[in-house]
Amino acid sequence: MGVVTICVISMITYGHRVSTMVLLMSTMILSSVTEALQVTGGNMTVVQGGTVVLPCKLTDTTEDLNQISWQRKTKERPRNENFFTIVQQAGPKFVNGEDLRFKFVGSMSDLNGSLQLSSVTLLDEGIYTCIFTLFPSGNHITEIPLNVLVPPVSSLKDNHPALGKEEVSLGTCTAAASKPPAQVKWVIGPLEGKVNAITSSTKHDNDTTTTVSSLLGVPTREINQRLVHCVITSAALSKEETLPFTIQVYFAPMEVIIHERTKDTFECVTEANPNADITWSRSDNSWPQSAVRMEDATLQFLSMTSNLNGLYQCEASNTYGTKLGHLYVHVSSESCTAGWTLFGILLFLNAAIAAAVWYLYKSGKFQSMGKGTSKRTPEAAGRDQESEEQAESL
Repeated sequence: MGVVTICVISMITYGHRVSTMVLLMSTMILSSVTEALQVTGGNMTVVQGGTVVLPCKLTDTTEDLNQISWQRKTKERPRNENFFTIVQQAGPKFVNGEDLRFKFVGSMSDLNGSLQLSSVTLLDEGIYTCIFTLFPSGNHITEIPLNVLVPPVSSLKDNHPALGKEEVSLGTCTAAASKPPAQVKWVIGPLEGKVNAITSSTKHDNDTTTTVSSLLGVPTREINQRLVHCVITSAALSKEETLPFTIQVYFAPMEVIIHERTKDTFECVTEANPNADITWSRSDNSWPQSAVRMEDATLQFLSMTSNLNGLYQCEASNTYGTKLGHLYVHVSSESCTAGWTLFGILLFLNAAIAAAVWYLYKSGKFQSMGKGTSKRTPEAAGRDQESEEQAESL
């Protein structure tokens, strides 16, 4: 019995060793096959609103492909879940609800499980997992991280600085809700040293960032209407954005000047920002409608009659203040005639005086008259007096 028992034990032990050897050989073969095959994916980046292909391919295998499955863990769905499968007989189908933005663009026969996602949003950002189920080796997995870029919403704001002597914010350039954060800078050209910029950023809960840059300077008339540019760059933009900005310094109307454009047309001119509204009026509140025409800042007299006489006022105003200018009009046909007559008389008198002076000069009397004004001795003065007395006795 003892021998038989030993033989049986030997046979059992020998059979166990054979089974173990077969199992080890099978494991080694399967491991070799598993190590040879590869599942490839990749890190993908897409701009919000765009379309992206999530690549997933299996290579170097002769095993049977039973199924391709997709899982996702995103900003919108923080728990990993199945959402798409492709089976040889049934084809592609959604799991846990449809999302028609996804489309299967691969082929099971080519061992290609790629998906296309269109109209991408920031909530789609996350990790996508592609799973190939093979027989007999089982599941083979790769992860595809998806990074979503969000372009900034760019804007410029005029801060309406009033004319002054203190540094204030002239304008603000904003690159809102971008991912990654946008870079904002000012190109100021010849205003270097007269203006400068200060920039700040705010990060939001959805991982986007708003960048704000303010242009600072003393609001003077020198920098008014000067052109600068805000330049925004971001990885989410195909090229940099350049936003032109004309600096506006606001002030009330300055000195009001009334220009005579023609003999019957006058224009009210002033400098202001924003441009002043011009209003003409007359001091006595009457207005000769048929004889006067107003167009913008221009006042035109259609007929020069005495009913136009009066003091006219030009009012230039904007939201920052008001300035006045005045024009006095006096029309009189009689005074015009008298004026021309007086002018003729004066012209005649001037001509007569000039002719008399010329005659005296040519005749020599002008010189003798000049000599009579020289000093005389007493003897000479006595002789002249005697001659005058003799002439009177004659």
